[in-house]
Amino acid sequence: MSRTVAVVDYGMGNLRSVSQAVLHAAAGTGFDVVVTAEPDVVRAAERVVLPGQGAMRDCMRELREAHAGSLLAAVLEAGASKPLMGVCVGMQMLLDHSEEQDTPGLGLIRGRVRRFQLEGRLQPDGSRYKVPQMGWNQVLQARPHPVWAGVPDASWFYFVHSFYAVPADPAHSVGETDYGARFTSAVARDNIFATQFHPEKSAAHGLALYRNFLGWCP
Repeated sequence: MSRTVAVVDYGMGNLRSVSQAVLHAAAGTGFDVVVTAEPDVVRAAERVVLPGQGAMRDCMRELREAHAGSLLAAVLEAGASKPLMGVCVGMQMLLDHSEEQDTPGLGLIRGRVRRFQLEGRLQPDGSRYKVPQMGWNQVLQARPHPVWAGVPDASWFYFVHSFYAVPADPAHSVGETDYGARFTSAVARDNIFATQFHPEKSAAHGLALYRNFLGWCP
């Protein structure tokens, strides 16, 4: 197995910024970073990053239709056998189902994706909550995990989202954030780690997460 990190290109991810951040994090580690839509390249990679942005239904459709379903199969195989990191909608896709257009997910982590219900509610400063949440917010490390190594608890990360994950097993929630209420902003199970926020837009702490992912041995 080559020392390759595959960033999955199914037409819906924030590919340039994610791949550039992973490439920066990989400097000096011996990893090659490749953006790919080829199922065999995903299968051959040691680690896989699944980005995503936009509507989850569109993301799932594009992934399902790529290479007649074989790219989807390669991602599912990665989720069962090697370190896999999901980012933003790439995290939501890992769960069973999303309220967004009644969309089935990959089922790699049990749970559902729900929409913020914040209409008419006020933030502590008196302003109205906005959906999507857009901007910097703190992430509380709900459970220890190697990918958090060296990242201070309650660090700030960059979010853009209207939906959030609700894992069926609370033990799979490893990061939490307050926006109207406490919600899960990072999930992990076995060889999978995923974030609702964008590490690639989150300065040094985001790069630290990608670097930790490259060194993680689940």
